[in-house]
Amino acid sequence: MHILIAPNAFKHSLTANETADAIQEGLKRSGLNFTSECFPIADGGDGTGHLIVEKCGGVWHEYEVHDPLGRLIKASLGIIDRGKTAVIEMADASGIRLLNPEERSPLMASSLGTGELIRFALDRQVERIIIGLGGSATVDGGIGILSALGVKFKDADGLELAALPLNMSRFRQIDNSAFDERVLKCHITVLCDVDNLLLGEQGSAAVFGPQKGASPEDVKFLDLALTNLSDLAFKSTGIKMNEIIHGGAAGGIAATLRAFLNAELVNGGEHFLQITGFKESLKNADLLITGEGSLDEQTLQGKGPFAVAKYAKEKDIPVIGLAGKVPLHDHPAMNKYFDLLFAIGNQPTDLETAMKYTASNLIRTSLAVGRLLSLSKSI
Repeated sequence: MHILIAPNAFKHSLTANETADAIQEGLKRSGLNFTSECFPIADGGDGTGHLIVEKCGGVWHEYEVHDPLGRLIKASLGIIDRGKTAVIEMADASGIRLLNPEERSPLMASSLGTGELIRFALDRQVERIIIGLGGSATVDGGIGILSALGVKFKDADGLELAALPLNMSRFRQIDNSAFDERVLKCHITVLCDVDNLLLGEQGSAAVFGPQKGASPEDVKFLDLALTNLSDLAFKSTGIKMNEIIHGGAAGGIAATLRAFLNAELVNGGEHFLQITGFKESLKNADLLITGEGSLDEQTLQGKGPFAVAKYAKEKDIPVIGLAGKVPLHDHPAMNKYFDLLFAIGNQPTDLETAMKYTASNLIRTSLAVGRLLSLSKSI
């Protein structure tokens, strides 16, 4: 039996690589006679860019950029495809992991550093740029990125304002006179892990703002500020930012990249599998094991485990899903893609403790899966 092990990361606990290793270790301990391949996956979340560069045999180059609060840091730019394609992990330059909890300030956090990485990629004369948006600290609608590319924002009196969310509601003019037009000759693909629109109750400020430190008052302010940006963008580009699917990703950055840079917004999981050759690895598999922190109805909205399960079922390959949380009751929609779902915890506990033991729980559950597979052969 050949098993393809293709899990997503367990957020805030294990990387996708660590998750795959734990599953493989449990299977080995079970005594099951099998071969396996570990194929860690990502769907646009934090870590996607690093997995792409790893799977594609690329290299990383470090550059000095500004973090979300304007401090100088080192961030990485990935290069693949013989130098033709750059890979940017937004979280490396503008990520929430760069800030201590008390530093999270969505009214001040900027995507400037990500824009600086785009500019460095253009300096390398790449033809394509792939951007993973996951793990951002910002709800700035991408104005920091535009600022790094030469765009200026002015008030009603024509005075330039700093490209910060705090000022966004005061913007009345967008000055493109110094815009770096090299970016328009480069094909930009944005990997999105959510399909939220920019504005409203399911928009970027309302849904993701609180995760980045926004108070209820901040959320209202940011939604109005993003509405103002959307109105200005329509006057400047003719594109209605709030009608863009995935536009709310990374605090509205996806909508801005689409409207101003003509970027292609794609489902991160699907695109990741395409460019990393997942289907080739799937050809040899008798069984697929995938997983992430939670496998539920949201998984079916384009998450990585759903993408791999869908491809597997097209080939009639059985799929086992492992997660910290699975549906309590039979779930027909999930059953269509997952033959078996296992919750890796074996006793009630709080989330912090459960996350602490993710690796050991994965090993133990995978060991049980291996024994079950061995048993099925002997019956």
